[in-house]
Amino acid sequence: MDMNTIEAVVPTTDPAEWRDGDAWLAGGTVLFSYGSLAFGPQPLKRLLDLGSAGWTPVAMSDAGIELAATCTVAELYGLPGSAEAAGRAWPALDLVRPCCDSFVASFKVWNMSTVGGNLCTSLPAGPMISLCAALDGTATILGPGGTSRTVPVADFVTGDARNCLAPGELLRSVRLPASALAARVAFRRLSLSNLGRSGVLLIGRLDGGASFVLTVTAATKRPVQLRFDALPETDALAGALDEAIPAGLYHDDIHGLPAWRRDMTYRLAEEVRAELAAPEGAPGLRVSGDFWPASGHGHHAQGIYAQGLRARQEGA
Repeated sequence: MDMNTIEAVVPTTDPAEWRDGDAWLAGGTVLFSYGSLAFGPQPLKRLLDLGSAGWTPVAMSDAGIELAATCTVAELYGLPGSAEAAGRAWPALDLVRPCCDSFVASFKVWNMSTVGGNLCTSLPAGPMISLCAALDGTATILGPGGTSRTVPVADFVTGDARNCLAPGELLRSVRLPASALAARVAFRRLSLSNLGRSGVLLIGRLDGGASFVLTVTAATKRPVQLRFDALPETDALAGALDEAIPAGLYHDDIHGLPAWRRDMTYRLAEEVRAELAAPEGAPGLRVSGDFWPASGHGHHAQGIYAQGLRARQEGA
């Protein structure tokens, strides 16, 4: 889309240069799709271009992984192979490629769209939000005057297309701790159509074979995390979901009604719990890329297709 209100493009990473009418530009996949009026009633005047920031996309250490806000989806997709080559056995990296695939986007988007851009757009279905929140990611945010602060990614997004950034603040990076990367994980995702936006995306994590963390995204307007000292029983997990997610927190748009998102959240939460309850290394459920039809629901005339519900025995 032509952005005919833009008067200047300024290469900078300095929040002190930001002023009213500015927008940070990384990959630009959202800016150039929605246009200059997508981010408020006033048209944009300048783009602050992060293209020459020179930030290392992915940095690994014993403490974990730092993802630059400008890390592209394509660069992130290669992370599991890079970690393996570096001799780092982090089971939770199995989440990276399913989350990247959840964009349901072409290679052209993958080569431009960034981790930071997905977080800052703050849509419920943002798969980088799902990944980073589920792995206890911490966002580093730069402000004017050389200030910085950190925020858990689970708290970074505050609602549909809303986040905790103040005007002019810049997301610099996301740190994923080694403790979360070393955990066993389980991934489930549902969409209304074969190539549709995520309607429900749940990730479970079992830390040290004991404590359990469930992160609910896409179904809700913001990420919701549930933490247990030990893997809960089915009824306890359902009760915790009741308490943590009020009816008004379930998202409602063309990609899924709240009632459907709620029902599928409970269903997938139990699948995640059951998978992680099985002994490590034992045959268990695996998620395929197939779509199974379910009943129509509410105002959705088309059939509902559940991605990832077709479970099979390992090796089958």
